[in-house]
Amino acid sequence: MSEASRALEVSVVPSGDAKASRPAPQSRVEAPGRGAPRTLDRAAPGAVVRVIGVDGDDALARRLEDLGFWRGSEVRVDRVAPFGDPVQFRLHGYRLALRKSEAKRVLVEDG
Repeated sequence: MSEASRALEVSVVPSGDAKASRPAPQSRVEAPGRGAPRTLDRAAPGAVVRVIGVDGDDALARRLEDLGFWRGSEVRVDRVAPFGDPVQFRLHGYRLALRKSEAKRVLVEDG
């Protein structure tokens, strides 16, 4: 057996065992008396959800709060672009389009 084939044998990692050792992701925010929170990008078109909060403390999180994603606000998912990004939301009497990566920062529950 050549050195190159031995090197390949050593570098192979079994795919099934690597995932089994990872812990399951857990939610950071628990809403009292409601279902488990999810992110706004997971809401279906036509759904009305209630904001639990905005994840993070950076410029994007502050901007989302400035746009009206406050705790307790109702948000309706109006439309989704043909390839799924961006998504149009209706809140506080106006429409707002966000990328899914931005909507992922907003934690919501069923309204």
